[in-house]
Amino acid sequence: MGLVEKVRNRFMMSRGRAKQETGRVTRNRSMQAKGMGQRASGAARQVAEQAKDAGRNIRDAVKH
Repeated sequence: MGLVEKVRNRFMMSRGRAKQETGRVTRNRSMQAKGMGQRASGAARQVAEQAKDAGRNIRDAVKH
């Protein structure tokens, strides 16, 4: 996984966590839901990057 993508996904999850917590504290359900969505999106992108890496590792192992 590229370092840039990894950092970007982690940042998205952190930003979502902050937004979700802010929504919880201020009792703003809309903000809380948006934060949950951002966290889920960042996590899904992270999993997709890991799957790509696993595919590359398998391909490289077969080549050698």
